[in-house]
Amino acid sequence: MKRIKILLTIMTMVVFAMPLAAQTPSAGDNAARVNAIISKMTLEEKIDYIGGTGFAVRAMPGLKLPSLEMSDGPIGVRSNQRFPSTTYAAGIGLAATWDRDLAQRVGDGIGKDARARGVHFMLGPGMNIYRSPLNGRNFEYFGEDPFLAGQIASNYILGMQKNGVSSTAKHYLANNSEYLRHDSDSVVDERALREIYLPAFEASVKHGHAGALMDSYNFINGTHATQNGYFNIDVLRKDWGFDGVMMSDWVATYDGVAAANNGLDLEMPTGAYMNRETLLPAIKDGRVKEATIDEKVRHILTTAVRFGWLDREQRDESLSTYNQANHNVALESARESITLLKNDGGVLPLDKNKIKSVLVVGPDAYPARVVGGGSGGVNPFSAVSPLEGIAKLLGPSVIVHYEQGLPMLADAAGMTAFTTEANGGKPGVTMEVYKNTKLEGSPESTSVIHAINRKGFGWDELFGGDFSDFGALAGAMQRSESRRFTGYYNAPEATTYHLYVHGPMENCGYRVFVDGKLVADNWDILKASEYATALPLTAGPHKVVAEDYQTGLFGGRLRLAIVDESKLVSAAAKRLAGKVDAVIITAGFNENNEGEGADRSFTLPFGQDEMIRELAALNKKTIVTVTAGGGVATAGWLGSVPAYVHNWYGGEQGGTALAEALFGEVNPSGHLPISIETRVEDNPTFHNYYPTPGTPHVEYKEGIFVGYRGYEHNHVEPQFPFGFGLSYTSFKIEKIKVEADKTPKAVMMHGLPALYTVSFDVTNTGSRAGDDVAQVYVGQRNAPVARPEKELKGFARVALKAGETRRVSVALDARAFTYYDVAGKHWHADAGKYTVSVGDSSANIAQKAELTIPAIEVSNIQ
Repeated sequence: MKRIKILLTIMTMVVFAMPLAAQTPSAGDNAARVNAIISKMTLEEKIDYIGGTGFAVRAMPGLKLPSLEMSDGPIGVRSNQRFPSTTYAAGIGLAATWDRDLAQRVGDGIGKDARARGVHFMLGPGMNIYRSPLNGRNFEYFGEDPFLAGQIASNYILGMQKNGVSSTAKHYLANNSEYLRHDSDSVVDERALREIYLPAFEASVKHGHAGALMDSYNFINGTHATQNGYFNIDVLRKDWGFDGVMMSDWVATYDGVAAANNGLDLEMPTGAYMNRETLLPAIKDGRVKEATIDEKVRHILTTAVRFGWLDREQRDESLSTYNQANHNVALESARESITLLKNDGGVLPLDKNKIKSVLVVGPDAYPARVVGGGSGGVNPFSAVSPLEGIAKLLGPSVIVHYEQGLPMLADAAGMTAFTTEANGGKPGVTMEVYKNTKLEGSPESTSVIHAINRKGFGWDELFGGDFSDFGALAGAMQRSESRRFTGYYNAPEATTYHLYVHGPMENCGYRVFVDGKLVADNWDILKASEYATALPLTAGPHKVVAEDYQTGLFGGRLRLAIVDESKLVSAAAKRLAGKVDAVIITAGFNENNEGEGADRSFTLPFGQDEMIRELAALNKKTIVTVTAGGGVATAGWLGSVPAYVHNWYGGEQGGTALAEALFGEVNPSGHLPISIETRVEDNPTFHNYYPTPGTPHVEYKEGIFVGYRGYEHNHVEPQFPFGFGLSYTSFKIEKIKVEADKTPKAVMMHGLPALYTVSFDVTNTGSRAGDDVAQVYVGQRNAPVARPEKELKGFARVALKAGETRRVSVALDARAFTYYDVAGKHWHADAGKYTVSVGDSSANIAQKAELTIPAIEVSNIQ
């Protein structure tokens, strides 16, 4: 049988299209220009140039090099001074659209917003794989499948960069959690890296032609990302041909010489390690070559020349700062992301002409929960909450009631009454503060405070939004303290109470004891910023001791509430739920309990499960909507509600889009970019998500069996499978055909030509227009090595009118059939039989075709 061997040589990076593309100098001219600049720089200037200045590459006026400005914002231009900007659907929501064209338009919108503000580097997209629902930054990323993530991310990058703005694909690599992110060591085998964790980044380079990548905080197989030459040089530059800028995440550099020798080009936010003091002696004694420093400067300058930054002002005054076209794209991204997961009896869409009253209830009803927390946050000009979107759509003829339903955790903490002694003490809690992280020695101060309800501090509190005060930054990073809070809670009666704790962020920890028993332990590993547990108490006083510590920036926050389970849900919400025509519960997370610096819980936050159960029992037409960056636990309430909508984080127009979907103005068409487990214990990573006890090592023991690959391998059925999504219409997929591509001219995501074309019919068999997502999976029969049952290798989002049929074609390249041969250091497919499947989720396959192929080998090198 004939063997297909594909060896691709390193190709010149395709320059992005610009309005003056026809006048772009040749690669040789650009290289000569860059070398001329470098030849004029002193060694000291070169070293200075590779250390950032806050959110910029430093200006060098004498060399006519402008400051190259950066902005946070995979979801919109954060601008670092809280300047308002368009806020799009979060990355996980964009992945739920399965819409490459929309990803390009979102990227294009962000690129235009950046140019209107003078930004050169956008610090996004985020593209780490969704390994577990617990990761606090999942909302920024593109889901569990590397092919889907690569397709959405690379198209987003293409859209952004055509505006003369560089993307920065992050966080490279295996940054799949937020706890211990500076210290954890992701221990991942080579095959899992190549097949699961690297492909989205590979696509960002080969297909998206990303101008920059950002190294992550964590170790990878024992070496920090910023000094990991295997990934920064061997894989990124030698295998993939990347010629852009490799920058560090903020304060993610730990050794200047190691970083310099192992592929880091730019240390951010300052040259704390790659500086004159460190590197000049290293160059003098031969530990670092001056040519290595030259190469870093060359990467920065080549990128600047490529994007035209040395020849024009980056701020484009022909673009609107408030861009209505981009606001329309933001609305479209929110609309397409909404994913309908349950709709028993066709309760949705609600008929606005028949409903006379509705209750909108829950913590995410108002204000708008635009995006999760941390550097992914954006400050929108305005934002539409679900309450506002629903009320506006229904108009004055329908009575729209609103109830928060639950107290805010801060309010509940403030209302939790303590005394300093079991009997006869003062109202309040004794707080002891220690100037170390271990509660050692005598406290520096002791005081009585009203409750355990400390707001804490962060960037805003420390700097008032000014990120340029590096003295304050350095001082804040040295902050180190611990606290002990001691008080007595007097339970009015013997019943079940709930203990809720909202703790600090990274480099911090907390624990809580009740009557001497440890009931909340996030001390050694801050697993989640928010914690809840049922607490059966007898009537009378109970001793509560809460302890926390913090180092670095983001400490100080600790809130603790004890609430009677029967009094969690407001009486007003329960009264109204029994009277209205429909109840819309807006559950989920927000920027305070899902975001950067800490992981989050799988269960819904503070009291929400109880709220859903109690209100659903009072109204049969109860719809649950969830704002979250990933899956949540539904087992406790899903069976009691007829409809469930996952709306991710919808950006500035999330409330408008949700209202339109609930009332049928828009047909929901999102499909899950993740699998949602019934129990968190079912997740393939559950038993090894946290470090091996006593070590920083997070062992990715599941290997390639992440997400749906793992569920199928483990024979565990998730609550909702990868790719799943309901609609208000119905679809049928039939007449599959697989043919060899006779004119293999299509160059696909990895720079390879198409080998086969899969074609099939998609028919809208329902009564209204809608979009289906047809997914193409490939699996090897009788594989001689462990392989997933099937893997996503193509997809098409198809818009159809009622009754319409369309023939759809999806191309497959050689990589669609291969696994990574570690010993051979190439991609390999065995000769034999393969199954090509098409369906609308990983669990609902409508059509299959068998294919016999020759052996295939594909080199790493492009």
